[in-house]
Amino acid sequence: MEVCFDQDLIVRYGGRGPRYTSYPTALQFNDELTEAQYRAKAVASNDSDVPLSLYVHIPFCHSLCYYCGCNKIVTRNEERVSRYMDMLYREIEMQSRLFDRKRKVEQLHFGGGTPTYLGKEQLGALMDHLRSSFTFDESDAHEFSIEVDPRTVDAERIRELRALGFNRLSLGIQDFHEPVQVAVNRAQSPEEVQALVDSAREAGFGSISFDLIYGLPLQTVETFDKTLDIVIAMKPDRLAVYNYAHLPQRFKGQRMINADDIPTPETKLDLLHHTIDKLCNAGFIYIGMDHFALPGDELVLARENGTLQRNFQGYSTHRQCDLISLGVSGIGSIGNMFAQNAVSTIEYEEIIERGELPIKKGLLVDDDDLLRAAVIQDLMCYDRLSYDDFSTRHNVDFREYFKDEIEKLNVLEDDELLELSDAGISITPKGRLLLRNIAMTFDRYIDLEENDNRFSKAI
Repeated sequence: MEVCFDQDLIVRYGGRGPRYTSYPTALQFNDELTEAQYRAKAVASNDSDVPLSLYVHIPFCHSLCYYCGCNKIVTRNEERVSRYMDMLYREIEMQSRLFDRKRKVEQLHFGGGTPTYLGKEQLGALMDHLRSSFTFDESDAHEFSIEVDPRTVDAERIRELRALGFNRLSLGIQDFHEPVQVAVNRAQSPEEVQALVDSAREAGFGSISFDLIYGLPLQTVETFDKTLDIVIAMKPDRLAVYNYAHLPQRFKGQRMINADDIPTPETKLDLLHHTIDKLCNAGFIYIGMDHFALPGDELVLARENGTLQRNFQGYSTHRQCDLISLGVSGIGSIGNMFAQNAVSTIEYEEIIERGELPIKKGLLVDDDDLLRAAVIQDLMCYDRLSYDDFSTRHNVDFREYFKDEIEKLNVLEDDELLELSDAGISITPKGRLLLRNIAMTFDRYIDLEENDNRFSKAI
């Protein structure tokens, strides 16, 4: 389906809202979830045939990118890194004892920070530790990905990552325009990135993804157009194009950015509009939210055959897994339970030293949450929902259960964001950029009349 940029609708609806990588969102997590509950739920999950997914958070960076809102530590103190890795190994050991070794790890994702902050020996030791603690799916079907700062790797390191089992790369590009790179303290040349892309393809990586950001200081439509030209010529399999949220009150590094250099809201809309048009005209398929992919990519195929998923890493092609999250601030999802680790490395390490899992927040979701999560998943992955199919899959009368929500959708239908019929809900090309707003109708925790500053802007 095409995507239609309707500026009037985007201005009217483009307020703040969740990204719905989970439902309920992390804002609903509380400190009532205990370690004992987590352990019991993890052990009970072994009765299912659900595979495992691992997320490993490496928070370290050599330098500060001013725009970044991730949980990170800028340091060159190797003792601090070694201590964290020691605690991470202990967490891996504690977690692995809870899960049956017959359950294979089909998905693995290293995030940060900068995972490639770790040297060859450190990263190899970490992978060895994970493999000795869990049963990895070593077939070509696995999805093992790692986030890469292009400034931290060369061709040799790319080959090392492939040898460790990674088959997907996510390269943080953001922008190729030099004044923008200087303004955000992230300088990398197109030649350097092209060399890494070539190396990754030669090494046999199955998918290469680029991250871009629009709305950075000093960006204009003309300068970002040149970045898009360079990116399109490199032909990454996937692209994620994120909206920069300037929140210096929350992220200290953003105070280094001159607020007067940030594009106006009108320019940001022009940047987004131009980006969508340019990428679609170049042959990329708009998956949803911020994501684009080439026609042969697995995301496109999964969207077509009904196996697309949305989780904490964004869109995924694998069936639902139980997610074990390792490292500071990581969020796991097992059955009907969400669990988040301590967000401070000091607290994370102190808890592990006591021989406990570093879980600080979480939530046990109820049947209503699960139904609403399924609705949001369908809408955000497929732009449509069949009442009868949903009712059959979930043993509930959709029309009756969600009659109030269907009524609220009438306003969105009047604005041509979606179409309602006796059969179900279909999101229109105009509504595809406002998926968050449509999904919020089914979110029981959100007051649609309030502009919640805890969330990022939808556009």
